[in-house]
Amino acid sequence: SSQNLSEEFAEAAQQLKTEAPRIQFGKIDVTYQPDLRKEFNIQEFPTVKFFVDGSREDPIDCKGVRQASAFITWVKRRTGPSAVLINSTDQAETIINADDLAVIGFFKELHSDSVEVFCETARDVPEMPFGMTASEDVWANYSIQKNTLVVFKKGKPVHNEVLEDGRQNKLDLTRLIKTFTLDLVTEYNLETSVKIFDVPVENHILLFTPTNSETVSEISENYKSAAAEFRGKIMFVLVDTNEPRNGRVFEYFRIREVDVPAVRILNLTSEAMYKMPADEVTLENLKEFCQSYLNGKAKLHLSSEEIPEDWDKMPVKVLVGKNFNRIVF
Repeated sequence: SSQNLSEEFAEAAQQLKTEAPRIQFGKIDVTYQPDLRKEFNIQEFPTVKFFVDGSREDPIDCKGVRQASAFITWVKRRTGPSAVLINSTDQAETIINADDLAVIGFFKELHSDSVEVFCETARDVPEMPFGMTASEDVWANYSIQKNTLVVFKKGKPVHNEVLEDGRQNKLDLTRLIKTFTLDLVTEYNLETSVKIFDVPVENHILLFTPTNSETVSEISENYKSAAAEFRGKIMFVLVDTNEPRNGRVFEYFRIREVDVPAVRILNLTSEAMYKMPADEVTLENLKEFCQSYLNGKAKLHLSSEEIPEDWDKMPVKVLVGKNFNRIVF
């Protein structure tokens, strides 16, 4: 909530007052400052913007940062180096084991496009430590052969991404790394919904199923296997249809009891919705559905209630999404 964020923001300001006195924190209530709201095109609340060198042109948006510690890291990485330079295996181990997650970049040399993209990504992911190394000893210790970004979770490598100059994109790397702050498949509830929307992946796939059904373990395994293949491209969410508090989600997707298990893809930007053509939730069907969606070949699903049997019996016809085009046009 705005209140929580405001408190975390104030705590970060307090801590940075002594550590980095040049960085000033301010708060604006745009209700009383409509001109500023218009100038900086403030659409949602709260919005945090970072102004550099006294210029009001092109401030940097600080999105998805909610904890005071992450605010502090975000600001420090904007004003100084964003990744720690690692010269020894001991130093690497310290960083890898200090937190739940850590990201290490292994580079042949520390001046290249890949290094630049890596450092830019580090600026946007303050939730975890970033280190980079060109030390042959460190490379050998982790059996790395090429320029590679490695994500470590609880001290163990969980993902290797080979980095090639000109091939990597900061946004793609940011999306990929941020997905590790969540489980491979995230069960939807009030607490996780905030975290789900903080990860900048705009394609969400949702599996609607009762989590106590006999077939749920097999379906969940298939879903998890597909999630591993599309990590960073599509966010995998599980919605328990037995949970009454998820009612609004079913309404939005027009999911009825007879439809489950059901699989939908939602694009958050366009709010376009897609239904998996196959009824069975097999790994093959899921992979085919996700791939056809990413290739732009999936068929748009017009969420609509069924056509009532007596829709044309009265002088005023009853129209729903499914018969609207045919009757009206």
